[in-house]
Amino acid sequence: MLLWGRRPRLSVSRSEASSGDAAASGRLTYPPSRAQNNDSAAEELMLPYLFVLLAIAVRFLPFAGPLNILPHAWHFTPVAASLLFFGARGSRRQMWIPLVLLAATDVVLTKFIYSYTFSWDHLVTWAWYAAILWLGTNLREKSGPVRVVGAALASSVSFFLVSNFAVWAAWPEMYPRTFNGLMMSYAAGLPFFRGTVESDLFFCIAFFGTPVFLLALSRWLHKTSGDHIAAA
Repeated sequence: MLLWGRRPRLSVSRSEASSGDAAASGRLTYPPSRAQNNDSAAEELMLPYLFVLLAIAVRFLPFAGPLNILPHAWHFTPVAASLLFFGARGSRRQMWIPLVLLAATDVVLTKFIYSYTFSWDHLVTWAWYAAILWLGTNLREKSGPVRVVGAALASSVSFFLVSNFAVWAAWPEMYPRTFNGLMMSYAAGLPFFRGTVESDLFFCIAFFGTPVFLLALSRWLHKTSGDHIAAA
């Protein structure tokens, strides 16, 4: 039975290899499960990087005119989901890659697209990126639906709280540095909060479900191929 969120086994036991050799009737062949596992391993290694690149591309969609295919792309992005997935499935030694890429994206958007002043509140956002990567590492061993949904919601709520607090603290000309000013900052962010929650849930489920789908597809294709060979 295929359990969603459980990482596929990427090795073949000696007994499986022996049975595969016996079934080959003297021919030197590999058991189908070995090729299947190798394909799954390669796909799983590539996915974290592909999802980060997707998250970066989506952030530029609002400026793509007719190519903007996502609804309300201003706040419907897979940024948090890509960070969680990279933390859960990416290389620990390369955790800096999504952090640097997303930080560079912030610089490009702020300076050259929005033409805003670069301020210290971006450092808070980058610290949040690192925190979500760390949160994703807690999904390495167990990434069932409940844990993934919980991580997605934690990402949404934490970003809402941290980002609006940083705006309030960094831009006194926008909001007075009082409790009422802080509440005004959070109230201004509420219309975007729903999109943040929806996108984090949607993309987390899609990203963490992708390896399971690919593994099931690989098993079905190998089974179909094996049936055709046996029939021949």
